[in-house]
Amino acid sequence: MPRPLIDLVAARFRALGEPARLQILDVLRDGELTVTDIVERTSLSQANASRHLRQLHDLAFVSRRKDGLHVHYSIKDRKVYQMCDLVCGQVDLELTARQRIVAAHFKP
Repeated sequence: MPRPLIDLVAARFRALGEPARLQILDVLRDGELTVTDIVERTSLSQANASRHLRQLHDLAFVSRRKDGLHVHYSIKDRKVYQMCDLVCGQVDLELTARQRIVAAHFKP
């Protein structure tokens, strides 16, 4: 794999390593939202939401559309959810296995 491609992939994975950006991607699952809508659905301030949206846009995770004074954000490529679902599914399996081990170890 060429180094520029590795760097781009690494940047995208770093972007997904930030909980606030994952929150934003999650609320955008249902469709286009403004920054105000995103702030209302998350625990983020408007400044933080805008900063993370800019990063997600720069890395081609989200699209933006200006409508008068409002900017609407949407997911650029829904395949990002396949990756998130794969990782979440694996984490869920690992947590379930750990819970079984703990439960078996501490059986009364």
